[in-house]
Amino acid sequence: MAIEVRIPTILRQYTDGQKAVEGSGNTLAELFADLETRHSGIQARIVDGAQLRRFVNVYLNDEDVRFLDGIDTKLSDGDSVTILPAVAGGSAAATPRPAGVAAGRRAGMA
Repeated sequence: MAIEVRIPTILRQYTDGQKAVEGSGNTLAELFADLETRHSGIQARIVDGAQLRRFVNVYLNDEDVRFLDGIDTKLSDGDSVTILPAVAGGSAAATPRPAGVAAGRRAGMA
């Protein structure tokens, strides 16, 4: 069973720079164990114990596996798995720009 796994930039150090690798398994857990046999260290970056790491998003054919069966999600031949690190942005301390002030301009300047 061949499954394409898309690897984010931050994890490519484990796949010798490859953007996508092939793996096999009947579930995501088996797939990640299979990847570990060829790409040592990658599994620990994706899985914590028997669960997906909190800040790692995994998609099966564009479906978030957290809304499926998580790490126990069943896989089929030809599936595509995408691993994405969660991204947080912005700052609670950031203040909104006053209305009418363009980016890069300070209030009160014309």
